[in-house]
Amino acid sequence: VQLVESGGGLVQAGGSLRLSCVSSGSTDSISTMGWYRQAPGKQRELVASINRNGFGPRYADSVRGRFVIFRDIARNTIDLEMNSLNPEDTAVYYCHAYDQWGVSEYWGQGTQVTVSS
Repeated sequence: VQLVESGGGLVQAGGSLRLSCVSSGSTDSISTMGWYRQAPGKQRELVASINRNGFGPRYADSVRGRFVIFRDIARNTIDLEMNSLNPEDTAVYYCHAYDQWGVSEYWGQGTQVTVSS
């Protein structure tokens, strides 16, 4: 399974960005997918995740109400709509996937999101 992110960039505080992640390879084996982020000097943290049928998305407390995760099984994509961005959202954002057995996990290369004050 390969994951490729796009959509990062520079935005002013209060603005919006939409990240996309396209999966390829053995996509039928993928179960839960999500977005993580890692800011300089901090540990990587889960931002949002969504299961295969698109129900029950989960969000970090810091982004709940501002970010929305979408999944399109037919297109093998997940998107992250990010609104009301603030400088604390600045990080490298990574797409992530688990296989259906919970044995393997996959990461994208990351995309930089920078929010200026």
